[in-house]
Amino acid sequence: GFYRNIVLNNPRKRNALSLAMLQSLREDLLHDVKSKELRVIIISAEGPVFCSGHDLKELSSEDDVKYHSQVFEICAEVMTLIQKLPVPVIAKVNGLATAAGCQLVASCDIAVASEKSQFATPGVNIGLFCSTPAVALGRSLPRKVALEMLFTGEPLSAQEALMHGLISKVVPEDKLEEETMKISRKICESSKSVLALGKATFYRQMSQDLDTAYKMTTQVMADNLNLRDGQEGIEAFIQKRKPVWSH
Repeated sequence: GFYRNIVLNNPRKRNALSLAMLQSLREDLLHDVKSKELRVIIISAEGPVFCSGHDLKELSSEDDVKYHSQVFEICAEVMTLIQKLPVPVIAKVNGLATAAGCQLVASCDIAVASEKSQFATPGVNIGLFCSTPAVALGRSLPRKVALEMLFTGEPLSAQEALMHGLISKVVPEDKLEEETMKISRKICESSKSVLALGKATFYRQMSQDLDTAYKMTTQVMADNLNLRDGQEGIEAFIQKRKPVWSH
């Protein structure tokens, strides 16, 4: 009951982020998210493509500009929602992640990928520059690496993505589930309330200058100590026992 597995399950369409898929993803991310039992969300996919990005048929001239804007707006909402959730979100990638699919990986807190996985933003090749994926990429990768991906559309291998910081770990395909669950179990050993505070603080301080970030996080550390689980953790450490979290 501690894990929620969200599976992109439209392999026939390469798990494209259609409007319907994005709406379902938003709903699944938000479902009972404040429950004490929910501790980790894992996003994976069926088929050889993790996610191919937007459904290009929805972006044809047959649909109006208002519809196109709706697709991009809900996509941005889902990507920012991932970082606002009180639990860690892990991308479990086994295959190709392109355009908004690559954006989805970059938006997750942790990403574990199989050796065969690849990551690309090839929109420039079809005349649709990956401007919204660039927001997540530019915050995960060195600028010149992100821009090379965006300007050329050429993919990064799993090892290159690891080297540049787009993903957290690369494992053989047959070890992907095991490694993802190993990370998830470790997360579940900690207090949900402490992790929620820590995650929110991490993303908040990333956009601040150094002095402001230290001033804000100094106060958060004091607030953390005042949490019930903050006190329990300190007492358990002093008493040399395992903490009993209230979450």
